[in-house]
Amino acid sequence: MNTDEVLGIFREAGAVLEGHFILTSGLRSPIFLQKARVFMHADKTERLCKALAEKIRKGVPGRIDYVVGPAIGGLIPAYETSRHLGIPAIWVEREGGEFRLRRFEIAKGSRVIIVEDIVTTGLSIRETIECLRELGAEVVAAACIIDRSAGKTDVGVPLVALAEYEVPAYPPDRLPPELAAIPAVKPGSRNI
Repeated sequence: MNTDEVLGIFREAGAVLEGHFILTSGLRSPIFLQKARVFMHADKTERLCKALAEKIRKGVPGRIDYVVGPAIGGLIPAYETSRHLGIPAIWVEREGGEFRLRRFEIAKGSRVIIVEDIVTTGLSIRETIECLRELGAEVVAAACIIDRSAGKTDVGVPLVALAEYEVPAYPPDRLPPELAAIPAVKPGSRNI
């Protein structure tokens, strides 16, 4: 599956929004990828995550013991990707502002891959890596459905992206005039 096919699925689901959006990272963008509109369709989600699992198999050497999703955005793609990889899915949750593995235990030395929905700055992945490494896990890679940075974001481990789609993102104090003229909305999951 290539980037055009991935974006085609997002467009079919009405998930490519245009306007002035406040991203989870705090950056502003004229494009928002509302993955919830994709994830509400099991068939679309399955197509994307099956293709992501295939890309992980080809690009990540060695065994993987767990797929880990950062809550909340990574839960559905982590679960569905793990189903196609045939390995368990677990997730981290915010507790006191930091990611914690609250509901699960993993053995030291477990080899894990983090699966996220969309990467912009990579903050959720980096925070998940920190949590898992504190528990003694080996984070072998991260994966996402769409990398909004088109390969420019460093998450600290190799990143497998099903699609790379560079979308402009701006700090709030450096908006282009045409974006500044539109009221901002925050459709994401994390309050900043």
